[in-house]
Amino acid sequence: MRRVTVIEHPLVQHNLARLRDKRTRPQEFRRVLSEVAALMIYEATRSFDVQSVSVTTPLAKARGSQLRREVILVPVLRAGLGMLDSILQLIPHARVGFIGLKREEKSLRALFYHKSLPPDLSRFEVILIDPMLATGGSAVSALDLLAELGGRRVRLVNLVAAPEGIRNVHAHHPRVPIFTAAIDQKLNAKGYILPGLGDAGDRLFGV
Repeated sequence: MRRVTVIEHPLVQHNLARLRDKRTRPQEFRRVLSEVAALMIYEATRSFDVQSVSVTTPLAKARGSQLRREVILVPVLRAGLGMLDSILQLIPHARVGFIGLKREEKSLRALFYHKSLPPDLSRFEVILIDPMLATGGSAVSALDLLAELGGRRVRLVNLVAAPEGIRNVHAHHPRVPIFTAAIDQKLNAKGYILPGLGDAGDRLFGV
């Protein structure tokens, strides 16, 4: 699929298998998800714009690079929190916003219950974080909000994606690149990814 990067690094795929396993308990699930997020973010940030800078080492002057824009990480509550800390360790200067979305079980529509973001995202590289891209309803709603706030350079990072969700996102936001560890088979009648890994939020927090 266009504008979709499947991260096939062996360590990502090894840890994905552990996350899929129903025997993996919440404590281990949290740790492994954090490890996978750190590995995935290298690929997701590869195309960040940089600018040349001059620095002085203990011995001489040298040329270097720095990010051209500020970075903001936007996890979708609650499951996105499981990927946040390890990414912050790699981008400690990043700002953090939050979007809370709840899926209505019958209609599968995404409903906002929390928004905490800067009023102008035009100067940021925005990384939207959510482990699961299922129907794409939550992702589209989140991306709509980011666009309304001026977000123009947005990347979507998901651990597992369904083809239906990818198509939905790109039908509404065709320029948004998606980074995922796997594109699974399909959605079931309840809108869950098959084979997937279950409800990521429930498995992270045990409830």
